[in-house]
Amino acid sequence: MFRSLPFLRLWLGNTASGLATWALPFILGLAVLERSLSAVDLGIVLAARTAGFLVAVPVAGVLADRHSRRRVVLWAGLIAGLATPVIAAGMGRSVLLTATAAAVVGIGQGACRPAFQALTAEVIAEDRRQQANAAMTLAVRVTTLVAPGLTALLSQLAPTTVLVIGTGVLWLGTALIPPRGTFAPAPAPAVARTHFFREFTDGLREARRHPWFLAGLGALTAVIATGYSATGVVLPLVSRDRYDTEAVLAGGLTAYTLGALAGAVFIARWRPKRQGWAALIGLGCYGFAPLSLLFPVHPAFVIAAYAVAGLGIELFNVPWFTATQREVEPGKLARVSSLDFLFSYGLAPAGLALIAPAIDGFGAAPVLAVCAVVCFAAPAAAALVPSSRDFRVTAPIKSV
Repeated sequence: MFRSLPFLRLWLGNTASGLATWALPFILGLAVLERSLSAVDLGIVLAARTAGFLVAVPVAGVLADRHSRRRVVLWAGLIAGLATPVIAAGMGRSVLLTATAAAVVGIGQGACRPAFQALTAEVIAEDRRQQANAAMTLAVRVTTLVAPGLTALLSQLAPTTVLVIGTGVLWLGTALIPPRGTFAPAPAPAVARTHFFREFTDGLREARRHPWFLAGLGALTAVIATGYSATGVVLPLVSRDRYDTEAVLAGGLTAYTLGALAGAVFIARWRPKRQGWAALIGLGCYGFAPLSLLFPVHPAFVIAAYAVAGLGIELFNVPWFTATQREVEPGKLARVSSLDFLFSYGLAPAGLALIAPAIDGFGAAPVLAVCAVVCFAAPAAAALVPSSRDFRVTAPIKSV
């Protein structure tokens, strides 16, 4: 794959955006330790970035189907890159300025997601997309694994404001590196182009043509809003209160990333006979994470459960992205992809906000039990939809 210059450019641009997206919260956390930001300020800034992301995703989906996907990536990267230094300028001076700049960065982040998904389908031939998607998710997982230590090391050499500006440089790379695609939007009257909601609704109708997509998106959203949120809140508490060490927290998170890395490498080559069912089984594996926290088991079981969860999530993600790029009408791919990011990413903060009060009200054990059941049951229910078997509405026509 990496011998192809267009793919290499696409991979580098997508990796730069993923690294910039991940790094900013970590760097701002360092700013809290340095007292450039308070914990409350950090919450406000990250909430503003999330709000910008959620606003931009559906708008970008429409724009990326109206115009060149490459142009949308360009403007998204430039918007995020130029707003990032303003975050650095506002730190310790104005929470309003910092939060506003973070919201603009979130807009750039949200705008590039559906455009990148659609651009992948333009640049990469269909028979190589699963391998390409695996390579891109592999880069994200490697970043998650090595970037905390690298960022901590860089913080000893440069002030936090410089590190924040460094994420802006990554966004500029996102804007400038990716290749041109082949998509040419069909011409339409200028008046028709102003009906944003009509075009967005067209994307909804396209999504409804693919029952497997709606079922899979529902399952993914349920898993993220419950299992992902619960384990994010409970794992630190269990590590501290049950095992009296932070090693279980660190081990669980590291195992999850290593499992995801293994999953990405494996799915790059594996072609299961029933791809949709295999992917949904992988998604259901996330249920082992809250289940392992429910009982006083040896820490090794917790770490193993997180590794299985990470493995499973990539066995779902890569075929899911590949099937969406294959099955959805090219002129509506960005809008359908925007629904994916809007629901799956958008409900993660909502889940985190609700899980903590639920644990306070009912206790950790009932909440974890419910989340584990949802993680197992939601993919199983999605698998009952006939087209979920292969992530395909109609079976492919066999050549004679």
